Amino acid sequence: MSEHSFSPESLMMSFGYKPELSEGAIKCPIFQTSTFAFKKAEDGKAFFEVAYGKREKSDEEELGLIYSRLNNPNLQITEDRLCLWDKAGDAAIFESGMGAISSMLMEFLNPGDVLLHSVPVYGGTDHFINHVLPKWGIQSVGVNPYQDKAEVIQELDASGLKDKVRFIYLETPANPTNALVDIGMFREIANELRTEEEPIYIGVDNTYMGPVWQHPLQLGADLVIYSATKYIGGHSDLVAGACLGAADLIKRVKGFRTFMGNMAGPHTGWLLMRSLETLKIRMEKQAANAEEVANFLNTHPKVEKVYYLGNLKPEDGCQYEIFKKQCSSNGAMLAFDIRGGEKEAFKFLNSTKLIKLAVSLGSTESLAEHPATMTHSDVDEELRNKINITSKLVRISVGVEDAKDLIWDIEQALEKV
Repeated sequence: MSEHSFSPESLMMSFGYKPELSEGAIKCPIFQTSTFAFKKAEDGKAFFEVAYGKREKSDEEELGLIYSRLNNPNLQITEDRLCLWDKAGDAAIFESGMGAISSMLMEFLNPGDVLLHSVPVYGGTDHFINHVLPKWGIQSVGVNPYQDKAEVIQELDASGLKDKVRFIYLETPANPTNALVDIGMFREIANELRTEEEPIYIGVDNTYMGPVWQHPLQLGADLVIYSATKYIGGHSDLVAGACLGAADLIKRVKGFRTFMGNMAGPHTGWLLMRSLETLKIRMEKQAANAEEVANFLNTHPKVEKVYYLGNLKPEDGCQYEIFKKQCSSNGAMLAFDIRGGEKEAFKFLNSTKLIKLAVSLGSTESLAEHPATMTHSDVDEELRNKINITSKLVRISVGVEDAKDLIWDIEQALEKV
C-alpha cells in the first residue's frame, strides 16, 4: 500500500504520542509533575547541554525531559500537533495569549528599536505596545489596514523612525472590525527595510481565523501568534497562548519563555490537546452559524452596518482582494453598528437570553460585548472613533448553538432597543 499523507484533523488524534510509554492509555495522560527522573547522570548532563544551548541535539537523539518549566510531555505533544495546521517548524505554548505576544516582542526587540504595527489590535496588545514597551525604550508606529505600501513608507518617513524598525506586528482580521491587513505587502516592506546585519521579522496575530482558516507563515510571516484561549481551546475553560514559526526562531522564543517562566502548565496542555481534536468541526459549525446571523443582521432596520468578512464584495477593492488571497472562510466573528449609541448597544446586550454578555471569543457558546467600553476601552478615544470602534459597535462571537435560536435571541433583543 502506498504511503498516505494524513490531514491535520486526523493526526490530532494520535500524532506525537506513544501509548506504550503510558501503560497503553489511548489518550495521553496529564503529566502532573514538576520534575523528571534521569536514568543515569550522563543523561542529565546531555539533556542540560541541549536545554541551555551548549550544543545542538543530534538527529538520532531524543530530547530528554528535565523539569516542567523547560519541557513537559503534554506541552510538547500539543506543540507538535499545533504545528501541523500552520506547517510550522516548532511552537511554544504560554499561559496566556498576552504571554505569547509580550514574550515574542521582548525577544526580538531591543531598547532603541521601533515596532511597526497595524491598527487596531486587541486592547491588551495595544496597551503593551503603547504603555509597556516605551518603558524599555521601544517606540512604535501604527498604520491602518487601508494604507497601501507607498502610504506606509510615507508614514514611516514622516515619523523619522524608518531606519530603526526591527519588527512588524500585524493583527488580521483585526479585532473587532474584521479589517484585513495584507501580510504579503508587509513582507515586501520588511525586505526593503532590512539589512544583512538587521533582519526584520513579521509576527501575525491569527486568533480571529484560528489555525484552520488562515496560514500567515505561508503568506510571508515569520511568526504566528494565537490566543489559544479562543478557538484552539474553544470551551471557555482555559487561558493559553501560542507562538509558532521556524524552529530557529521558536528556539529563541522558548529560551525567553524558560527564564520568564510563563509556559502553560501540564493540565492546560492536556486541555488544549483535547480541544485540537474537534477544532475543525467546531469552527466549521461556528462559521455556518455566523453566516446565517450576518444575513439576518444585514437586513434589520435597527442595524446600520455589519462588519463581517462574508459581506466583502469586489467593489470593496483591496479588502476583498486580501480576503480572497489570505482567508479560506468568512470566519465566525462579526460586529455591527446599532442605530443610536451606547444606550442602545447596552439595551441590546442586556436583553439577550441565549447569547452570553462576556468578553473573549471562539468558544462553543456565543458571546457578545461592547468593545469601546470593554476590550478596547484603553485604546485612545480619537483612534477608536477613527477605526470604527464607536459607542454603537457591538461584537458577537458566534458559537455552535442552533442558528435559528441565535437569530431569535438577537431579534428579540433588538426589539427591546
